[in-house]
Amino acid sequence: MNSIRETFPNVNEQAWSVLEAWAVLIREWNEKINLISRKDIEHLEARHLSHCLAITNYLKLMDGTRVMDVGTGGGFPGLIMAICYPQARFTLVDSIGKKIGVVKDIAEQLKLKNVEAIHCRADTIKKEFDFITGRAVKNLPEYFSWIRGKVRRGERNSLPNGVLYWKGGAMKEEMDTLGIRPRKTIRLEKMLEDPFFEEKYILHFDARDMPRVKRFKV
Repeated sequence: MNSIRETFPNVNEQAWSVLEAWAVLIREWNEKINLISRKDIEHLEARHLSHCLAITNYLKLMDGTRVMDVGTGGGFPGLIMAICYPQARFTLVDSIGKKIGVVKDIAEQLKLKNVEAIHCRADTIKKEFDFITGRAVKNLPEYFSWIRGKVRRGERNSLPNGVLYWKGGAMKEEMDTLGIRPRKTIRLEKMLEDPFFEEKYILHFDARDMPRVKRFKV
């Protein structure tokens, strides 16, 4: 954990202490449920935690900001963001019940009061959020079809309200199908100084552009 601290100066000491405990719990749960591939768990901090923490170098959230993490799996990036942004409220959603069970257990053990974990499909949620997040969940057009009408406009945080999506590889075809482009593309390889993150990005889509997203049939 110490090896990555300097890369994320906005993460405070209290959050690092919680993240240490989080890493222990993730490793314990990964012995029972495949949250991260067994061969990759040794890179938990360098490749998975760092991947999620990268957003803290760009995003500051005001009190009461509401975030929904869609397809959260084992809580990536939702649980990690909830630890770093205790002033915000996080709803973590996944259609796989056993993974939501893990998220609930970890949130309870870490005493995270700002986390709600729900076993459901995202398109059944009837609320609006300031940000919706996802980490390599689906292709962009399908992902956006799940969250249509669930992002509210606003500019009280350091980035305008919208979608934050962790994405890798070629994107042109998906962008063309989607019909909009991100307002900001965060390139991770240089920040994290690891060739593993070549062609890996965090994309910020502004809520003001959402009405122009093309309809996509699942």
